[in-house]
Amino acid sequence: MAWSSYMCGSGREVYLSVVAPAYNEEANIGKLVEQVKAAMAGFDRSWELVIVDDGSTDSSVEVLRSLMAKNVFLRVVRMKKNSGQSAAVEAGIRHAYGSVIATTDSDLQNDPNEIPRMAALLKDGGCDFVNGWRRRRNDPWIRLVSTKIANGVRNWLTSETIHDSACGLKVFRRECLSEMKLFNGMHRFLPTLAKLQGYKVVEVEVNHRPRVAGKAKYGVWNRVFCGFRDIFGVRWMASRLVVYEAEELEKF
Repeated sequence: MAWSSYMCGSGREVYLSVVAPAYNEEANIGKLVEQVKAAMAGFDRSWELVIVDDGSTDSSVEVLRSLMAKNVFLRVVRMKKNSGQSAAVEAGIRHAYGSVIATTDSDLQNDPNEIPRMAALLKDGGCDFVNGWRRRRNDPWIRLVSTKIANGVRNWLTSETIHDSACGLKVFRRECLSEMKLFNGMHRFLPTLAKLQGYKVVEVEVNHRPRVAGKAKYGVWNRVFCGFRDIFGVRWMASRLVVYEAEELEKF
């Protein structure tokens, strides 16, 4: 029997929380809500949408208040000031009710229709974390080049094999991040950090769409160069990781 949808605030358990950080995306968030609603219409478990407004300076808050009044599945978290994508993602996860978390960007380049397909992979029990791979990206060439460089450097220095660690589309069990500590740039390393804790990560190709409204928040500088310090931090964490097994003896 399928669980009914739109249980947010009802006191009943929510299975999946879609978390979407947003900064100055007034032209996109209305469409985002409608697209997530349509994508999840056939989902057979309870779900909610949590949009995190990261201190927007446009009319995003007013738009979100209006959307909340019309959509019972929508919850909004507002950052007191612009704190960056990593902080917004974590704030959304902390406020989410779901035992499974899906993340997506709010610029509509991520396709919400991928979320049910990615969530189904967790259901099979074969993995704990599903990372999207924008193999065929719809971005200007300068972003494609900077992203390719960033992913190559990140994988080289962290001995990683993930093609698209910074893809906004991810679906994972909440416990994958329950012990992680927040740091700026964390959202770019979530698959690697999950692996370090022993969780199984898989990567799937996802649809990527061109941006039609709003402005991109990342360029060459903050995509490639600003992440170097974070990369070395993750590399240090991996080299100092303590792995052990222990069990308590039973009394005779």
